[in-house]
Amino acid sequence: MRGWETRFPRNKGFTLIELVVVMTIIALLAGAVTVNVVNRIRHARRARAITDIHMLETALDLYAADNGNPPTNEQGLDSLIRKPTSNPAPRNWNGPYIKNRRTVPKDPWQNEYVYLCPGQLNPDSYDLISYGADGRPGGEDDDADITNAEEQ
Repeated sequence: MRGWETRFPRNKGFTLIELVVVMTIIALLAGAVTVNVVNRIRHARRARAITDIHMLETALDLYAADNGNPPTNEQGLDSLIRKPTSNPAPRNWNGPYIKNRRTVPKDPWQNEYVYLCPGQLNPDSYDLISYGADGRPGGEDDDADITNAEEQ
């Protein structure tokens, strides 16, 4: 019997200290991963807003090429999907200018993109603006405005 006990000891479990150390290491790793994921999500939202604004710019430029001018403030971005009925009526509307969509996309924070024609940032053209995470003008970091202004 003595040989059996030395080959197969009864105390095979982990001590409480070993378990606490392992749990602490797992918690630290999970915290580091969470911080990286949250930062990636923030960067991805800003990148998507910039991409959406470029796509809307292309659609507005096509609209202006067909009709002589971009849509008015009253006609708005909806005129890229449906032919506007308000004056000035487009002469050669050849839309929809945004394919496979029934509505104009919202920004990554689920706010409407702001369209101003003539623009305040681009007085000879139009402005497209996402006000960021807070949905209000101005702000820093996630709340910073994203525009089609030439400075970007």
